[in-house]
Amino acid sequence: MFAASTNVRPAHSPPRVPPAPTGRTRPHRSRRPAVADQAFLDQSTWNGQLFLGGWTEAAGGDAAVVEPATGAQLARIGSAAPADVARASALAAAAQPAWAAAPYHERAAVLRRAATLLEANRAEVEQWLVREGGKVPGAAAFEIGLVLGELNEAAALPSRPYGELIPSGEPRLSFSRRVPVGVVGVIAPFNFPLILASRSVAPALALGNAVILKPDPRTAVCGGVVLARLFEEAGLPEGLLHVLPGGVAAGEAMITDPNVRVISFTGSTGAGRRVGMLAAEHFKRAHLELGGNSALIVLEDADLERAVSAGAWGSFLHQGQICMTTGRHLVHEAIYDDYVAALAEKADHLPVGDPASGTVALGPLIDAGQRDKVHGLVTASVEAGARLAAGGTYEDLFYRPTVLAEVTPDAPAYAQEVFGPVAPVTRFSTLDQAAKLASDTEYGLSLGILTRDVMRGLDLAERIPTGLVHINDQTVNDEALVPFGGLAASGTGARFGGAAANVEAFTETRWVTVRAEIAPYPF
Repeated sequence: MFAASTNVRPAHSPPRVPPAPTGRTRPHRSRRPAVADQAFLDQSTWNGQLFLGGWTEAAGGDAAVVEPATGAQLARIGSAAPADVARASALAAAAQPAWAAAPYHERAAVLRRAATLLEANRAEVEQWLVREGGKVPGAAAFEIGLVLGELNEAAALPSRPYGELIPSGEPRLSFSRRVPVGVVGVIAPFNFPLILASRSVAPALALGNAVILKPDPRTAVCGGVVLARLFEEAGLPEGLLHVLPGGVAAGEAMITDPNVRVISFTGSTGAGRRVGMLAAEHFKRAHLELGGNSALIVLEDADLERAVSAGAWGSFLHQGQICMTTGRHLVHEAIYDDYVAALAEKADHLPVGDPASGTVALGPLIDAGQRDKVHGLVTASVEAGARLAAGGTYEDLFYRPTVLAEVTPDAPAYAQEVFGPVAPVTRFSTLDQAAKLASDTEYGLSLGILTRDVMRGLDLAERIPTGLVHINDQTVNDEALVPFGGLAASGTGARFGGAAANVEAFTETRWVTVRAEIAPYPF
């Protein structure tokens, strides 16, 4: 994942907190003016508006774009209402057939131009990811890199073979071909807003569809305005992309709209269940990438120093606000105490504060609701018997990286997805016990196994149902060209990333036969 150059410097270790974590710690802060208008994301173009093939006022009014680190208003953005969704879907359905009929190289060229534009304007976009998204600069830079990969991989999709010949018992040519679904609805979350929107928007457009994107209102600029501006400048024909940040009403209107044929949703398991049920009621495919509570298994032969580094990265990266975050550290009893002590020491020395300062390892959680959820799970786990080895405190939205030791499987921070910088650590004594602990969850997204015996690690992985497996790495990994998805409560499998998954997700299969003459029939 992210390169080591995340502008992190060590800080003095904070004092230990009492068993019931109720204290507040002072974060690193910086003072600076609001985000300056620059050429690419000049706010005079979009401030307070939606993108319905062009910038326009929203039926739902507008809302503030807030910087979580400071509470400052950075801009305003249009807030979509169901009427905006209906208008967008009609425009998208009207524009899509001509786009699907366009020569493949024209569609590919638009995607390549979008990638070139992002590269040219990456410093400006990274600034918004830091300010609006709460990312440290290294994480923002990495997200841009992933999006560039998505755009370039998508640019290759229009020239791929799109069908196959099928044998037939009749005197005819029989074949199947992939055709665009029409209009695709994309609902993207706040945590990695640009990559988690673009990984559906880019391939869907490349394969000849129109797209309605509903980014999370908390990151509407990073997850929406940026893509609208990229494709606007790249020459995407008007009406093919619509960006509608909004709430539940806008999302449900998109799912139930008759023009929208496929829903691509990334978000929590609870919301995903509702999306899947509503889509099924309207006979629509829903591709769901949901939550996780991924395990990192540390075997007794693992290099301890590297294992602790991997574990800290897996749990604390972007404040733990990642679906693949290492949510459970399962550590062999022979090295358990040393692992907990080293992980706690590392957590104590990670500076937390305003990511725009360039001197911290962790920024803010996205909002007070998420902070209170994280702290509630930590507090409940300590009250249930877990030992607070590090962290457990916060100031404003800045939550200290937290290590919980002696955690039992029924502890709230172990059993539930925390979505915060919390590392629950549990011991095991045998591989059978490790496999059972790792498997005993409703989720099935990612798995990491750390060991010097790679074959033993692979054998252990075969016993644990999960969509992603990483031997000798932590659980947070992604690349544009790989199939990505989870099992059970983590989603509907690999429906994102990789050419085969994208074609499957955003096209339909059509059977076609051709005869030289009209077939004769007895009546």
